[in-house]
Formats: sequence, structure tokens, C-alpha cells
Amino acid sequence: MIAGSYRILWFLAAAVLLMTGAASAEGMRIKPVTFADLPGWQKDDLADSLIAFRTSCRRAKDPRLSAAKWSVICAAAKRADDPRAFFEAHFQPVQVIADKPVLYTGYYEPELQGARQRGGKFQYPIYRKPRDWMGGGKWKSRAEIESGAIKDRGLELAWLTDPVEAYFLHIQGSGRIRLEDGAVMRAGFSASNGHRYRSIGKELLRRGALGDRNITAANIKAWVRENPDAGRQLLNHNPRYIFFREVTDLPENAGPIGAMSVPLSALRSMAVDPDYIPLGSPVWIDKKGKDSLRRLLIAQDVGAAIKGPHRGDIFYGSGRDAERIAGRTKSPGAIYILLPKAAVGTFAPRG
Repeated sequence: MIAGSYRILWFLAAAVLLMTGAASAEGMRIKPVTFADLPGWQKDDLADSLIAFRTSCRRAKDPRLSAAKWSVICAAAKRADDPRAFFEAHFQPVQVIADKPVLYTGYYEPELQGARQRGGKFQYPIYRKPRDWMGGGKWKSRAEIESGAIKDRGLELAWLTDPVEAYFLHIQGSGRIRLEDGAVMRAGFSASNGHRYRSIGKELLRRGALGDRNITAANIKAWVRENPDAGRQLLNHNPRYIFFREVTDLPENAGPIGAMSVPLSALRSMAVDPDYIPLGSPVWIDKKGKDSLRRLLIAQDVGAAIKGPHRGDIFYGSGRDAERIAGRTKSPGAIYILLPKAAVGTFAPRG
């Protein structure tokens, strides 16, 4: 989703600074460390991490991973029966040191009530991508779409019961829609309208509207419902709008499809900024605070709000429990990328 090209100066800087124990580039340094330096490394059961790594390994196309050697790593992963020995044999951990403090957030796959046809309590649509929207710029804003700019064009994928939950489905990018007959529709990301994401949480904070309440998904939802007119205006503060598609080839117990076109794994997949952390890379997280986590995740997704080397968005899974934990996650910590050993000397952000 994010294009970039290399600049030779990045590589020269990386090679020189690695000699002093760190590779450097604008806004980011990497510091090689040992596996013994990773907090909690010996305590994590890496079996699920290896499974998640295998699902996306051959889809990792970032040239910074060194394509020829990466294919050897993928073959070794397929044969591996000792996850810890595999990761330690093929990777070098490096700590990401950014200009800003590391911030972990969380996301999830919501489960909502819905119907294929409008009626009764089902009044709030989610849309398929319009045929006349080809991408490559900005299209109609959220406010325009919510005001009816594309209604009655046969684009409605499903109808939901709650406009606030519909908005948060856009934020998560995928979800399960429980139909009245008990069947489940999987709605997946198809496209966006090309507008830049703007945080309604930050806007509420700027207004001081929440008082002493924290900026969490639950508190934002409550405020919008308590203030329906102002709430609708607040949702439109974010002009970005997501179009969905029905995903029909996923087992019910599989996670949603991420940016690498493979199902995400609860507490083993993470969204990153691929300009800094290559998609497909194993990433050791040391998340502090409430619901602290020290474990190996795989960078398998991206997010409109996940920008910079200091950001990581943890996929917590599906349903209410995942929503509750993801919605309150906003924690500091440390990020370590596991790079192929041959790639460490030339690794740098994409320019």
C-alpha cells in the first residue's frame, strides 16, 4: 500500500554507523542486540509465532530483506520443528530507536449485527467500492457519503443497526456481521476514498469534551451517543471512508485478511509502517503498562494511523473481549526487529 524507493545515501550511512553499533537514518536508528537482550525472550512460546511467520513468509517482497536469502529462510521455516532455534539461527535482533517515544495501540475484528437488506433496525449501510472510483487521489469525503452521495446505486453490502459501530468498523477495516439467520458475513477492506485519516479522539481531546475521561474507544462511543447531533459532526471530522467487500473463502476460526493477503493471528500479528519495518518481519515487542506484553509478533498489516518507526498496532483478535482490550491499549514500550543476518548491514528506512 505504501510505495518507496531506496537512496544510496541511506545505505552508505547505514554501513558506516553500523560499525559503531547502530544503523541510522532520518527519524530512526537501529541498534544490534542479542537475543538475551530481548526482555522475556526465553519465556515466550514461539510455536504460534512460527506458524504466523510461515503464512506470510513467501509474500514478503521488501528488497531490504534480501530476496534470495529470504527464500532460504522461508524454506527453513517450513522445515523447522524448534521455533526458538529457527529464529535464533536466521535472524539478528535490532532495537528500533526513534525520534519519538514508542507507542503501542491495539485493533480487533468487531462482530456486529446486520442484514443484507434494509429494514427495521437495520438502517446504516456499509458500501462496496464504487466502479467510478479508480483511486489515485481523493474522492468524496465521509460527510458527502454519509449525506447520501452514493445511496441507491446498489453499492450497499450490508445494513447495520448502529452508526457508531459502523464508524468503528471503518477504523478496524474488517469485521464479522452476524445476520438474522445466524450466518456470518465477513466484511474485508476493499479500498478507501483516498482522504487522510484524522483522529476523532484527538479532536475530542482538543475540545476538552471528555472532561476527565480517558480517550478510549468506549468513551468516544459513549460521547457520540450522548451527543447525537454533535456526534455525527465529530465522525465526519475524519474524512477518510472505507469501502468493503464480502470475504467468502475464510474459515470461521480464521482471522481477517491483512495487508499481506493472509489471515491475521490474534496476539501474533501487528500493523506497522512498512517504510520503517518491512512487512513479513518478526518483531519482538516489549509493551509496558496495563495488559503488558513481551512476545514475538509478525509485521503483517498496515494502518492509516500507523506512521513512523515508533508505532505498532497489535491485533488482539475478534469479538468483545478483543475489543475491550484493544480499545484501551495506548502504551509505551520498546520495539525490536528480527532482521535476516545478511540484511543488518544495509538496512535503512525506505526513502
